Amino acid sequence: MKQIYLLAFILLAAGACRQKSESGESRVVITGIDSTKKPGDDFFMYANGIWYDTIRIPDSQTGVGSYSFLNYPQRKRLQGILDSISAASNASGSVEQKVGDFYASGMDTATINKRGHQPLQPLLSRIDAVSDVPSLLKLVAEEQKAGNSSIVGFYVGPDDKQSTVNIAQFYQTGIGLPERDYYFKSDSTSTGIQQAYQAYLTRLFELSGTASEVARKNAVLTYGIEKQLAAAHRTNVALRDVKANYNKLAVEALSKKHPNLNWTGLLNELGAKVDSVNVGQPGYYDKLNAMLTSVPLADWKVYLKAHALTNYADFLSQLFVDASFDYTKILTGQAVKQTRAEEMTQAIDQSLGDALAQLYVKKYFPESAKKRMAVLVENLKKAFEARIDRLDWMSDSTKAKAKDKLHAFTQKIGYPDKWRDYTQVTVKRTTYFENRLSADKNEYLYNLNKLGQPVDRTEWHTTPPTVTAYNNPPLNEIVFPAGILQPPYFDVNADDALNYGGIGMVIGHEITHSFDDQGAQFDKAGNVTDWWTKSYYAKFKARTQQVIDQYNAFTVLDSMHIKGALTVGENTADIAGVAIAYDAFKLTEQGKDTTKLDGFTPDQRFFISIARIWRVKTRDAYMSMYVNTNPHSPAKWRVNGPLMNFTPFYKAFNVQPGDKMYKPEKDRITVW
Repeated sequence: MKQIYLLAFILLAAGACRQKSESGESRVVITGIDSTKKPGDDFFMYANGIWYDTIRIPDSQTGVGSYSFLNYPQRKRLQGILDSISAASNASGSVEQKVGDFYASGMDTATINKRGHQPLQPLLSRIDAVSDVPSLLKLVAEEQKAGNSSIVGFYVGPDDKQSTVNIAQFYQTGIGLPERDYYFKSDSTSTGIQQAYQAYLTRLFELSGTASEVARKNAVLTYGIEKQLAAAHRTNVALRDVKANYNKLAVEALSKKHPNLNWTGLLNELGAKVDSVNVGQPGYYDKLNAMLTSVPLADWKVYLKAHALTNYADFLSQLFVDASFDYTKILTGQAVKQTRAEEMTQAIDQSLGDALAQLYVKKYFPESAKKRMAVLVENLKKAFEARIDRLDWMSDSTKAKAKDKLHAFTQKIGYPDKWRDYTQVTVKRTTYFENRLSADKNEYLYNLNKLGQPVDRTEWHTTPPTVTAYNNPPLNEIVFPAGILQPPYFDVNADDALNYGGIGMVIGHEITHSFDDQGAQFDKAGNVTDWWTKSYYAKFKARTQQVIDQYNAFTVLDSMHIKGALTVGENTADIAGVAIAYDAFKLTEQGKDTTKLDGFTPDQRFFISIARIWRVKTRDAYMSMYVNTNPHSPAKWRVNGPLMNFTPFYKAFNVQPGDKMYKPEKDRITVW
């Protein structure tokens, strides 16, 4: 039954069915077009309206459809693997043993509930024993190494100006709400979330043995500290400024500037003995340094307990898990908790991702998909190069550098050539909390060991089963995991129109990220440098400002507007991604033809496919959080926004003046 449900879900998400031709070959047939809608008024609803109006969001989900929500049926696949592996007898230390026993430990809720918050008690006692600021920072560093981040945000990654080497990096952190602005808004939705968060903190303190009145005071106190820290945070838009977030500083100078933080001692405790670090947002650490003495030590201890409780709540008994979900309901609108098996599947994907991925790839990812995908990527790169040549706003010398960067791309498809080693992760069937802790500690050491070392350009930064794709500017790479190489994005049985409108658009999108408002600041080696002339970069910025202005005008949930400056990179990539995919499609035999299938021309099938890959429906609360925090536009505008700027779409569906999506040709935006 699970397999039937999964297949039905994927076909529904694709908005298509399979049909055999007279020759016996299978192909994908387009169904479900809402002919009551005009394509030129709202193409998203024209292609998806019947589905959108009839689909029900599962109570345990915040949305349904494609892209990230396609990870829901993916988890069903992974869950099937885990159910099988955990019931088998596996060799000690094997991938199957670690994955199977980890899953079994998380499913053993009787043991987890019996333990209550006992696994966390040693940490709470250590917090009680903190006697001064140095011992507080020592504990903060120790917990950072265990995956429990609080007031210090630390990781190891490529130096933006010397991308071959990994350096120590620090970023703003310390808050519990999704981002800084949640602390300062006074609308009813925001205040409701603020109250729900404080109620959540109160409940966690109560569950750990604190009297109700004291628990409420602790929650208010914690929230007050977080709000002070939030005031020093940069906004989501400011975080897009690549150069402003690169501040490589000498540790000696930082120690003098921030005597309370004692950077030398802090770095030693973190295991990072270096003489310089990148501090992404220095204002946050200026504020933290001052607060370490302005906020009483006793208050800091309450704060650290609150963050330990929120960090580990989902590792503890059902009462803690329920408290966490009660807050999640307010934040996202999700009505019902996911099943325990679903939660454990996600936990293992996070903790032992490559181990689980090996089992997934073996069962679900055909090499034929990888080979066809490689051809698609090459065709998209050729199409993008041709578009660079045709640009009328860029000099020949700058075009040459842009093409050099394009030719230097690393492309990763399906899964990595080498898998992560989890030898150091200890997994037992009866100790779920300790299993999670061991995995988190292993993750920290894995990243710490990169410090000062050459950047490993073969490393992946997502797990292969995940439905996503990404561009990594410091490595100048584009990555397409096995998870996204399925309908509605990619189908070995689909015609080129559907695959180029689907995964082709995604490939074009990811290629463009190397040339969006952030990616354009990195050269072909992944270094932040001025490879543009000032005058042509100014022309580029003027075009991206047009993108910002257009998307600022789009509304979501009645009066809420898309944040054009937050989403400009993704919107630029969407606009160019459609154009690049279309150009590449035109190089195929079907792209040169006009023969109709299912009553649609090849061009119409291409554009319908674009609408289908962003077929998503979400809860309003989730959408509100999404617009406030996510650099991607909502699904509808990932379709309508790019298409209203693309003249071939107008021709394919006879879009005319008076149609809601119509823009005069002179106003249609082209960046790349």
